[in-house]
Amino acid sequence: MRDGVIYVATGAEHLALARQSAESLRRTNPGVPVDLFTDAPADAGAGLFDRVFPVPAAHQRAKLDCFALSRFDRTLFLDSDTLVLAPLGDLFEVADRFDLALAHDVRRRSALVREGLAEATPYAFPQLNSGVLLYRKSPAALAFFAEWARLYRDSGVSRDQVVLKDLLWRSELRFYVLPPEFNLRRVTLLDAWEPLDARPTILHSHRLKDHLAGGAAVTGLDAVLELERAALLAEWADHGLPRDRLRQAGEILDVLLAGLAGSRAAE
Repeated sequence: MRDGVIYVATGAEHLALARQSAESLRRTNPGVPVDLFTDAPADAGAGLFDRVFPVPAAHQRAKLDCFALSRFDRTLFLDSDTLVLAPLGDLFEVADRFDLALAHDVRRRSALVREGLAEATPYAFPQLNSGVLLYRKSPAALAFFAEWARLYRDSGVSRDQVVLKDLLWRSELRFYVLPPEFNLRRVTLLDAWEPLDARPTILHSHRLKDHLAGGAAVTGLDAVLELERAALLAEWADHGLPRDRLRQAGEILDVLLAGLAGSRAAE
């Protein structure tokens, strides 16, 4: 088939999240085919997925083994901790021009997102997030996925983005960086966006997995946004900005500009 969405979910908890995400996809994009790769095909549930396939092997990054198995020419892979908020529109058309499309990761100043294996890349080339991945099943993409899976297995690292960054840096693969509304990780961007800035399309938040660590279940955009606003206040407070001042207009911008000026002075 021409276009479709796939999920890869191992374990009962992630399978439940994948079902929740697929339900949001069905509501916003009726008629878009959606498949599931899982270690428990019998538990996928009837009627939600068009087809259900077993994963080749159940492990932490089983998705790396499943990208090439998609039955679609143009595939959108979604992590289980996602919600589709709007129609995908002409997103799949990007795959006609590029073999692969994905968005930047957040927290790009952190060592976690700067990490690579053998390649030292500029600050402007951080890790890209692999939780929302659009691709065409071209020979170049299939070869890239095979190398990604092999290097991940051999590397011993836990995060596949570490290997991905190295591969993208040295690869000739044609890839595109999606705008953040297609992989909305920093949900508080919604507080700053004006009506004509962007159309939030795919929410991707670890908050949807809070219950797996003993927290309360989080199931919708409003709940995620409330939690992320509180986390933002706490994060800036930890960096020395009082919470009452944080709410004042322009305060964050002042802090960022001061930090930039300090960095330039240090250089």
